[in-house]
Amino acid sequence: MSSSEAFARLDQFHHIIDVRTPLEFAEDHLPGALNWPVLSNEERVTVGTLYRQDPLEARKVGAAMVARNIARHLDEQRGLMQKHWRPLVYCWRGGQRSGSMNWFLNQIGFKSKQLVGGYKAFRGEVRKTLDEQPSRLRFVVLCGRTGTGKTRLLRHLAQQGEQVLDLEGLALHRGSVLGALPDQPQPSQKAFDTALWQALSRLDPQHPVFVESESRKIGSVQLPDSLHQQLRDRGHCIWVSMEDTGRVQLLLEDYAHFQSQPAAFGALLEGLVSLRGRERVRRWQAMATAGQWAEVFGELMRDHYDPGYERSLTNHFPQLAQAPRLALMDASASELARVACDVRTLVNPAG
Repeated sequence: MSSSEAFARLDQFHHIIDVRTPLEFAEDHLPGALNWPVLSNEERVTVGTLYRQDPLEARKVGAAMVARNIARHLDEQRGLMQKHWRPLVYCWRGGQRSGSMNWFLNQIGFKSKQLVGGYKAFRGEVRKTLDEQPSRLRFVVLCGRTGTGKTRLLRHLAQQGEQVLDLEGLALHRGSVLGALPDQPQPSQKAFDTALWQALSRLDPQHPVFVESESRKIGSVQLPDSLHQQLRDRGHCIWVSMEDTGRVQLLLEDYAHFQSQPAAFGALLEGLVSLRGRERVRRWQAMATAGQWAEVFGELMRDHYDPGYERSLTNHFPQLAQAPRLALMDASASELARVACDVRTLVNPAG
């Protein structure tokens, strides 16, 4: 099956079977795919090393490994393979690994399809969409200082039926030096691209898309140039503000996990020494160790986040000076719902 045809019909397959190694699968895979490796990580290295010495011997050894692994999957997944089961099978380039699994499944009697071009073709489709789709969309960019509830406001807009692109949610990172989520590693760049491809593909160009202002990088992953440029050059900005007391409370909630691990918090602050100086960073570390969390977040807001964030916004969003402004009293659900309604009225006054 051709790649373009398959990508348009992914939901018509009962399952998508990725036969690449667990390492390849972990880096990225088609959405919803199951990993049935026909070679383990170690086996692939063994066959590859042997191939450089003796191609025929490598094929013989590899074929035996593939056959044993396929037999094991067929035995272990027997309950999954019901009558009329229709899977899509792929490997790196749509070659021998997926061809072998596809052949076995068809011999059993299933209407299995092999993805032409494999993951490589899928990756090409992802990059093409990420390059082209942003220019078709109308973005509304929520701007504001750290801790003003922009991410929570996006959630309320989604609850009220609006299209939302949650970039921090896809990146599993809040975008700052403290932004890593507890016990949730970030996706690889390729996996982030795939998640973003999936999100963009669902959006309707006829309706606005609400998004939070972000830097080019969110933690360790990077936005596609096309999306980054579209947000900066053509995004319709709305400035969101909140009183400092409410902002501190929101940061205390978002970063509550640090209260049981002040040493980890202090270690992350080391990344600010070149910007804010050793003496100031030591002060913040001491405050965290003493449990003065409201005080340290208040100072971080005033002395680190606000100056840098506003400079960055002013440089990258020339339309910000004319942006409408909305104020949140606090981060309560009722207040966020109220301001979400105001945002919608600004964007769709007739609605």
